[in-house]
Amino acid sequence: MRIGGTTQATYDSSSTNAVTYTVSDPKDAPASLTFGPSFMSLAAQYSGKVILGFNRRLNNIANSIAAAKVAKQNMGNLDAIELGNEPNFFSSSDPVANGASWTAAADYASEVAWQDQVCGNLSTSGLISAGVFFGTSPMSIKGLTAVEGSGNNHVKYYCSHNYPQSGGNADLAKLMSHSSIASQIKPFAAEAATAAAKGQTHIFGETNSATQGGGGMSPTFGAGLWILDYVLQSLLQGTKAPSVTYCWWGRYNMGAPYFGAYFATMALAGADKFAPLDDQTSTYAAYAIYKNGAPIRVLLYNSDYFTSGTRPTQVYTLTGLSGSQVTAKRLTASFTTSRIDQGQKATVGGRSFEDGTCKIQGTAVTETATVSAG
Repeated sequence: MRIGGTTQATYDSSSTNAVTYTVSDPKDAPASLTFGPSFMSLAAQYSGKVILGFNRRLNNIANSIAAAKVAKQNMGNLDAIELGNEPNFFSSSDPVANGASWTAAADYASEVAWQDQVCGNLSTSGLISAGVFFGTSPMSIKGLTAVEGSGNNHVKYYCSHNYPQSGGNADLAKLMSHSSIASQIKPFAAEAATAAAKGQTHIFGETNSATQGGGGMSPTFGAGLWILDYVLQSLLQGTKAPSVTYCWWGRYNMGAPYFGAYFATMALAGADKFAPLDDQTSTYAAYAIYKNGAPIRVLLYNSDYFTSGTRPTQVYTLTGLSGSQVTAKRLTASFTTSRIDQGQKATVGGRSFEDGTCKIQGTAVTETATVSAG
């Protein structure tokens, strides 16, 4: 889980509240907020790992160090710390710029200095999720690592944010297209390779189908297909651990994207390697999944956009199969645009998930097919 990281937050050691802020409308984001020690105490109760963000824009490093000390002392699940969120959007008028132009070089120098001071005060290393850039330009992981020097020892992850689309240009057919996914994430391949060359992991610290889960696409089955293929393609080019923005699976109803994430997990369960069997130029894909050097399953992906009428079929031919029969589990819904929160249905291996608890329910369905001539 990734929390914090806002450009408005200030730590208040005397506050008894986890978070304090005021807005005129509940839908508004606060212009400023404070958080107290109990914010970290709440985060410590989460059963998984937590990446925690602190403010760099306001240029109050003593405040961020004080908060980081409390987090490190109290959070056994603390995975990493971010020092600033999307500095691409900082400006020369922000305190961190100290009255100068805010450029990529200025950010890199600021990041490295903050990493050194925070980790020095915490007597630790390998704690920082660095970069936290939106996209790959003008600021990039490649540019940051070029000036990190020994500061690379403070880094645990190099982090990018990626949103294929925004509310104003929502195109579900393009989003879920296998070839479009390949093109969209290609710029991040160099970022992942750069991180690996430094002995570190590249992550998508923030991602979703569209900015803030917008555009009316995120709840659809098509977005579920997107997350399935997006995760697999990202892993292949070296990007790990995509952290998808809040409520991407649905707040009250189980959203279709959860099904895609679950199916990806099913496909890779127990595996130690997988490889594409296609050239990423069409809407169809196949992945061979291996364990101990032997194939254990194949994932077939059909990203054709379908909203009405008779569903088209696509034939996949696999060779080199042993035995007389294969089994399969299917991720499916009536239409690309199906939304569970609107009463439409999606299933994974014939089953669905209980609202609120995420518990799997229903009778599992395993399909069979006859092998002909291997």
